[in-house]
Amino acid sequence: MKKDAKAYSFEDFREIIRTLRSEDGCPWDRAQTHESLRSCMIEEAYEAVSAVNQRDEANLCEELGDVLLQVLLHSQIAEEEGSFTLDDVIQGISEKMIRRHPHVFGDKDRSDIPGWEEIKKQEHADREPAGPYDGIPEEFPALIRAQKVLKKGAELCPVLKDEKENRKRIAELAEMLEAEESGRMEAEILTALLLRCVNALRLKGVHAEQFLSDRLDEITQEGQNTAKNLDKYM
Repeated sequence: MKKDAKAYSFEDFREIIRTLRSEDGCPWDRAQTHESLRSCMIEEAYEAVSAVNQRDEANLCEELGDVLLQVLLHSQIAEEEGSFTLDDVIQGISEKMIRRHPHVFGDKDRSDIPGWEEIKKQEHADREPAGPYDGIPEEFPALIRAQKVLKKGAELCPVLKDEKENRKRIAELAEMLEAEESGRMEAEILTALLLRCVNALRLKGVHAEQFLSDRLDEITQEGQNTAKNLDKYM
């Protein structure tokens, strides 16, 4: 914070958002809806992650403010529509954090304390799933979505948990690409190969999206002759 600058509280910020959305506020802010702000939420989140990757603390502070702005804007819009308020958002996430951390907020002496995923399943036990991949947003980037699909798929298809079998299938698919008569469309084989590679990373506990992003950073930061050096990464 700049020297001699006014110190604003969280409540001050809430009032700023209310003012911006009021009849005497900003036309742009007043015109926003949950739908119109979708791309803003995504972009601000990615910019915050970029600040983390760059270890830029000052920029991270600013970008987190932009993410918080999105939370308050959505909450203010919802309050105006009568669906929920920011207090409801805070109440809900507070209850969830306490409920899903019984080893911290509950009886720490219990020997049968359930974990996060088990508690999550219990919470949704009375909800009929639409399918095995219910709850995985279609809006996720493809690699993140693929990794989550494979994680859920492994519950129904145990062979996806077998690292040795996964490596074998990657080799077989690579051979099929080289064969003149594979019996399968090239795009289909490439899709299967890509999914198997994502599964290989998943089995090693590696986040596929972040892993590829980090490798792309290495490639693009090598200078203007990057294209000539691609072969060493591939």
